[in-house]
Amino acid sequence: MVDALFDFGNFQYSCGNYAAAADLLYQFRVLSTDNDKVSVATWGKLASEILTTNWESAMEEVQKVKEGIETRLFGSPLAQLQHRTWLIHWALFPLFNYDAAREPLLDLLFAPAYINTIQTSCPWILRYLAAAVITGRGRARHSGVYQKQLKDVVRIVKQEAYEYADPVTDFVRALYVDFDFEEAQRQLGRAEELLRGDFFLVAAADAFVDAARHLISESYCKIHARIDIKDLSARLGLDPDEGEKWIVNLIRDTRVDAKIDYQEGTVVMNHPPSSVYQQVIERTKGGFFRTQVLNAAVAR
Repeated sequence: MVDALFDFGNFQYSCGNYAAAADLLYQFRVLSTDNDKVSVATWGKLASEILTTNWESAMEEVQKVKEGIETRLFGSPLAQLQHRTWLIHWALFPLFNYDAAREPLLDLLFAPAYINTIQTSCPWILRYLAAAVITGRGRARHSGVYQKQLKDVVRIVKQEAYEYADPVTDFVRALYVDFDFEEAQRQLGRAEELLRGDFFLVAAADAFVDAARHLISESYCKIHARIDIKDLSARLGLDPDEGEKWIVNLIRDTRVDAKIDYQEGTVVMNHPPSSVYQQVIERTKGGFFRTQVLNAAVAR
């Protein structure tokens, strides 16, 4: 009778009755002791919750599938890699449709096992990973987690450039690896066109462009003492009037130490010099931890 629940849930799924399928597969999972069928039922329930756009329940199922992948004894590492690859792809549905899923799913994707899976099995996911991090800038721009995620994305995009590239990853590489602002601006235009035709990213296209312009502005301001407003507007793809409003809002929102010289048409940046002591602290930070790791490695 328990197996009949599984078969009936599978039948309802095949008929497109996803809410009924999710309920039947849940009941089967509670009653069954067949681990293989329980694993299949969990995948089926995840698919049913995604297809009924029940994102809160879908996130619970993502966690259950993840736990199953990590604890289940697979016949080979390849099978585990394949399951992780499937989970990464299925996780794109809640990632770009449910705001509350953004942080837990980014934590999942940035976990070492899943980063390795992306690099090994599905490097095209870098487009979505980069887009998710960049569009999350407004919510967490002062967060250390956001800065770490951005650094990780830059590192992975640089490593995988030989394997995969698209306008989104090319934008990241141009801005943070090559520091080529003209190329970054060109790739941003291509990325916007790409996003507007992408199933997952079409709704995030405007947010991506806005956040990307902020990143270009911040990077440009960090390495220049005096910035021509017309020049920066051109790099952002804006006309001079829109560019001036953009820069005023940027200075206000980020509280950058800068002032606008309207007569010269420039922005004057005040970059306070960091003390020698602070530079020494920054350069030696983490040295003790690295020494411990080396000692442990040598001891082994």
